Amino acid sequence: MAIADRLLALVHTAAQDSFDTLRADPTTFKAVTVDEPSSPEHGDYATNAALVLAKQVGQQPRRVAELLADRLRGESMIDRIDIAGPGFLNFWITPLALSGEIAALLAGGNEYLRPDLGHGATVQVEFVSANPTGPLHVGNGWLATYGDALSRLLEFVNYRVTKEYYVNDTGGQIRQLGASIIAVRNGDEVPEGGYQGAYISDLAGRYKGSDDVVEAGSWAVPIILELIRVTLGNLGIEMDSWFSQASIEESGDVADVVAKLEERGAIYDHDGALWFASERFGDTRDRVMRKSNGDFTYLAGDIAYHYNKLVVRDYSLVIDVFGADHHGQVASMMAAIRALGIDESRLEIKLGQMVSLLEQGQAVKFSKRAGTAIPLDWLVQELGRDATRLLILSSSIDRASQIDLAQAKSQSMENPVFYIQYAHARIAALLRNAENQGVRVEDVSTQSLATLTHPREAALMKDLIRLESVIVRAAVERAPHKVVGWLMQTASDFHGFYHDCPVLTAAPIERDGRLMLARAAQLAIATALGLLGVVPLEEM
Repeated sequence: MAIADRLLALVHTAAQDSFDTLRADPTTFKAVTVDEPSSPEHGDYATNAALVLAKQVGQQPRRVAELLADRLRGESMIDRIDIAGPGFLNFWITPLALSGEIAALLAGGNEYLRPDLGHGATVQVEFVSANPTGPLHVGNGWLATYGDALSRLLEFVNYRVTKEYYVNDTGGQIRQLGASIIAVRNGDEVPEGGYQGAYISDLAGRYKGSDDVVEAGSWAVPIILELIRVTLGNLGIEMDSWFSQASIEESGDVADVVAKLEERGAIYDHDGALWFASERFGDTRDRVMRKSNGDFTYLAGDIAYHYNKLVVRDYSLVIDVFGADHHGQVASMMAAIRALGIDESRLEIKLGQMVSLLEQGQAVKFSKRAGTAIPLDWLVQELGRDATRLLILSSSIDRASQIDLAQAKSQSMENPVFYIQYAHARIAALLRNAENQGVRVEDVSTQSLATLTHPREAALMKDLIRLESVIVRAAVERAPHKVVGWLMQTASDFHGFYHDCPVLTAAPIERDGRLMLARAAQLAIATALGLLGVVPLEEM
């Protein structure tokens, strides 16, 4: 049981022992929490118990806090208790209790850090889904890396995850692709809104078909998709499923889902077109489902695709990862889910903000249609796969981001990628040196952990114990950047420990405890990096 859970159990017991009325109504405890304070000055953990229980027991929160503190001060795992503000209880944990958790981490490995949040439920994460009209660019890579890291996180906490790419292999963009290829092949100007760049010239040189734009575009799609697969692979991303938009349209599923909406009274006819009464279900206005010429709209196909995910394939949860330019589609899709009678909590849509590269302090401009997009392959080649992933995941996708290429390539402690990887490589070197001196961590008793009382040791132990709760928050909040934040803090605390707490030159009992702590840090850092799809370095 994690320290926070054990403290919560102690708080419950202390409250029931202090107030008879609480024994009769245990539901009162539902709002009582034990959390990690944002500042270390407020202890290792804090509880709101006194504030929550005060009304129930008819006492002022401060008085309730005093009574609880009196009950808890004798507990062996609690080093110190303070009462703060209106009645918060702040706890400091004994070094012995911390070292006991480190022993459990070493014994349990990844399983010690693996909470069972998903209970085996199925989740489909759809991400990238860039039109197969050209190579992936840096912006695509942002969302691709986020979607892959989120999938890894969810899988770690026991969801069964499917990573899916929705291939928009039909419609206007494919016709524009075909028109662009034919124009270049024939020596004509690329039509307005068409695609340009070296890859179009390459395709034009290889295309041997007719001047039919659909034929040319459809011919190019599998070639471009293969390029996309290779690019994603270079970034460490393997999709489980590539789902064709054309397959939805050709199967009759679009007509079927529009019919289902009609059965539920959500479709009406106006000027020869079929409209979805989406405003009734939370959209900003009604939307066309089938045009007067008989063609279904993209939205109708997208609704059919989501019906397939949520009903036909019956995923417990579907998470879409889109760029910010898809913001206007969110309300329409959620309206359709409600209109179809599907539990809307089963669909989450994450929107990623813009990304830019800085070169010599200036933002680099790019455009996919103009052929000036910065290829994702180029960025991975410049920085390396792992550095690219770590930099992308270091900030929330909710915020616009920038990468300074010069800093990203620097081998210095100011580069967050170098800083984190250097911590793991430093531990690996330390353990190798210990073995060269005849000391194998595997042979060291966990009893030696009891010597870990230095403030640097305590700070590092707290980091390692905290990783499980960080993983929980990152998974629940769909926020892989929280894992990067943990890595930065833990790397900082390890470097401080390494500087202030000699290991191989220390007395044997201290040396052994510090080696065990270093091994636990290596395990935790490697686990966190793995959640981000980053390979931990053994040497640098």
